[in-house]
Amino acid sequence: MVNPSSDRTRNAVRRGALGLALALPLLTSLPARAQAEADSDQSSEEQIQLEDALTGDNGDNSEPQSVEVDAFEGVQEATVAGEDERPAQPRVLITEVMIDGIDGHPEQERVELAAYDAMTVRPGSRVTRDELKIDLEAIYATGWFSDVRIEPVNGPLGVQLFVQVVPNPVLTKVELLPENNEIPPQVIEDTFSSDYGRTLNLAELQLRMKELQTWYSSEGYALARVTGPTRVSPVGVVQLKVVIGTVAGVEVQFLNKEGETTNEKGEPIRGKTKPWVVTREISIKPGEAFNRNKLEGDIKRLYGTSLFSDVKVTLKPVAGNPGEVNIVLGIVEQSTGSLSGGLGYSQSQGVFGQVQLQDSNFYGRAWNLALNLTYGQYGGLTNFTFTDPWIKGDTHRTSFRTSLFLSREVPQVFQSQNNGDIVTVTDYLDNKSSRAYSINKTNNPASSKLASVGYASNLYPDQSWFDYEGDSVALQRIGGNFIFARPLNGGDPYKIATWQVLAGLSVQSVRPINFEGSSRVYGTSNKGNGDIPNEDVICISYNCATENNLAGLRVAATYNTLNDPRNPTSGNFFSFGTEQFLSVGENSPTFNRVKANYTQFFPVNWLKISKGCRPKAGEKANCPQAIGIQLKAGSIVGDLPPYEAFCLGGSNSVRGFHDCDLAVGRNYGEATLEYRFPIISIFAGELFVDAGTDFGSQTSVPGKPGTLLKKPGSGFSIGTGVIVTTPVGPLRLEVASQDLTGDYRFNLGVGWKF
Repeated sequence: MVNPSSDRTRNAVRRGALGLALALPLLTSLPARAQAEADSDQSSEEQIQLEDALTGDNGDNSEPQSVEVDAFEGVQEATVAGEDERPAQPRVLITEVMIDGIDGHPEQERVELAAYDAMTVRPGSRVTRDELKIDLEAIYATGWFSDVRIEPVNGPLGVQLFVQVVPNPVLTKVELLPENNEIPPQVIEDTFSSDYGRTLNLAELQLRMKELQTWYSSEGYALARVTGPTRVSPVGVVQLKVVIGTVAGVEVQFLNKEGETTNEKGEPIRGKTKPWVVTREISIKPGEAFNRNKLEGDIKRLYGTSLFSDVKVTLKPVAGNPGEVNIVLGIVEQSTGSLSGGLGYSQSQGVFGQVQLQDSNFYGRAWNLALNLTYGQYGGLTNFTFTDPWIKGDTHRTSFRTSLFLSREVPQVFQSQNNGDIVTVTDYLDNKSSRAYSINKTNNPASSKLASVGYASNLYPDQSWFDYEGDSVALQRIGGNFIFARPLNGGDPYKIATWQVLAGLSVQSVRPINFEGSSRVYGTSNKGNGDIPNEDVICISYNCATENNLAGLRVAATYNTLNDPRNPTSGNFFSFGTEQFLSVGENSPTFNRVKANYTQFFPVNWLKISKGCRPKAGEKANCPQAIGIQLKAGSIVGDLPPYEAFCLGGSNSVRGFHDCDLAVGRNYGEATLEYRFPIISIFAGELFVDAGTDFGSQTSVPGKPGTLLKKPGSGFSIGTGVIVTTPVGPLRLEVASQDLTGDYRFNLGVGWKF
């Protein structure tokens, strides 16, 4: 069935051609003979000669012959300078141009006009065979047709051109082969959806293929190539071919600092690191598509191991396998062994010195071994640790850490900045009296100093006695632990996992001692007065034992969506953990400790002190400022040793109070609201409000050390600070008020509070 609109178009073309042909004699001075011949009938022989002139086929492979018929001029003998002399092609006067072969096509009018518009030949034109070939190629170039033929026919007024075309089918589907082409089906659908249901245009198809190529490039598939079409079915299904570019393997090549693969003897550079330590960081496995973006992430991970100073990447084509490459990693190792030391100061530890011996690539397996020695004003620590950041063969990237330690410390639980400390008592005997007396003072029932607690008890068995020493209470801990940590990445070790879980065991022996190392199980907050409430002499340890054995199982989980691990401005962090201690003997307490922490950051742009907050046109803003909110809580249930109670106050707690000066409790809750903003260069500022409470639990801690030291239990602080970015992390210089009382505390801390 003929499309009426198409018929109207064709008729219009024909009528226009006829009108132009009739007007030509009036507009041009045609030879009389040619005008006369235009009115005469052509013979069949003349028709054959005309077709031969336009097609170049004269039956004997000789040069085309000139033909004189209706509106046809003679052969022009002129030649073009510089070309081989040959007869010029005849020019034929065209009276009509008609497009055939599109009847019944769904877009008949559209493709008909596309073919006609592509041609330079118009009714009244005088053309040669080569000029018709150019038009034929132009029609092909429109992309609408799978076949085009031009047939000249002698008409009543002259030469008629019949353009026989075969339109492309209506596009119904585009397929990319092979199927493992990495591109999502939705991308294909979005690319070609506007073309579906319309006549396939090969020129537009090429543009769409470029869009696919752009997608591959933007997604990192740098070797991918889209070609075709390899097939166009009659029902409009187009098949395209994708050569994705695959990885055949990963090679490790060790380099020296100059980037050379051989030493001065011409021998290959041999590295310390096991090759599998390098290759396991590469997420692209043999047989997978090469992806530049993934490889860049892999290289960042290699640098993140701190084992290598430089990583050079080259792609080596595989001979005989087009589209396959080997990834060659040129590795420059850096020194992983170190001996370091330094001096420091903290408000909780005082002045301290530190020495550390470390190898972060032990045995070439990325194992980290470290021996740390710390000795300071309030204690010392010897700690040996072993860390495997990624257990070999584990698909979840599970890490393992174990440590052995010996420490002596003065617990903050037994200290107060303003109200003295709980100090050691050499001996104590509780005879259930209301008061206890010092044998070192004369204000006791004997009105004299006594030789020993035992002697005093024999004299006055109804009174409680103690031998005041007044040394700092200290704890000696000997033990070890091991912890397994696993990101919940579904078995993909390269996936950034928001959740991480860990589990571990710990064992330790805890001995209460004085600062010289002698066993001391009792303490008092009294300055040595001879007459004190009996309850003011407390047990330092659980069950007043000379040694407590603690064996605990720890389980924890964290959720992290922070946008920056060092200075976040958005996202949140959540952690929850519990530690169950089990009795393994008479003096081994059984208790459970639960802690939770939630942090949320909100980006703001309030203060614009830094130039980065006032970018010029075309510049990118660099203004990391945010409102941060932190909530913390914890609880302990069971046989609590007093030294394991929660401490409130300090640089990482309520900052208006000294370390552990706010409360010592079984339970606690803290909240912080903080505004961080850049100032200039390495300097940033902060405004904060902290608050904390023990929920009235100080009295439920054995011995009530918080109550004895007159710690308030609840409080808040308002403060400000300056943060200096240093190679070891942010250094905080802060000042905060204590409950708006005018009592200000200056704080020096390393790292952000949260």
